Amino acid sequence: MPEQNQRGKGSKGKSLFITFEGVEGSGKTTQINMLHAHLLRMKVDVIATHEPGGTLIGEEIRRVLLDPTFKQMHPMTETVLYAADRAQHFYEVIKPALDAGKVVICDRFIDSTLAYQGVARRVGMEGVQNLNEWITDDLYPDITFLLDIPYRIGLKRLQERKRSLDRMEDEESSFHEQVREAYQTLAKFYPQRFVVLNGTEKPENIHHYVMQEVTKLLG
Repeated sequence: MPEQNQRGKGSKGKSLFITFEGVEGSGKTTQINMLHAHLLRMKVDVIATHEPGGTLIGEEIRRVLLDPTFKQMHPMTETVLYAADRAQHFYEVIKPALDAGKVVICDRFIDSTLAYQGVARRVGMEGVQNLNEWITDDLYPDITFLLDIPYRIGLKRLQERKRSLDRMEDEESSFHEQVREAYQTLAKFYPQRFVVLNGTEKPENIHHYVMQEVTKLLG
């Protein structure tokens, strides 16, 4: 698997780029909200954002990507749309915040594209990685929390929310299990930044582990 470059710190302070990854329904949003609130109480200059979306243009791209009526979307089209969303998000939100010395918490980043499109869609890891490194100036997170759960549990959580599934959520379970396996492989290849957590644990317990790791990085 290709090597990943390490980024430099922001010039105005202790910038930190934190990402959360996992299959649909893994609990990323809950953990991001808990972490964001905790850091705000600590008076940390922090923002929380998400992909796809996170910008006005990105939300329009998100609408197309997740529309369940677009079943005919080609995997390459999907990959490039995610890249376009990330490019806008990087230059409009993430890079300015990191350059200003802020902590950025992001729901999904390059690892999602590697797992979903690179592996599960069979577009290819190397091409996806090269494209995303190009559009983000080789940016990688300082730390990535992978909430690891079987997709059947994630799907049950989604169904309990009593809403219709979007185009990605509505894929076959086998697709999402491939995504999970891809994430597990990424975590093994890049242990210096991945922290794998059991997504079936109580949210409070997961948050405790997250804060332990984040506190170390904040110094």
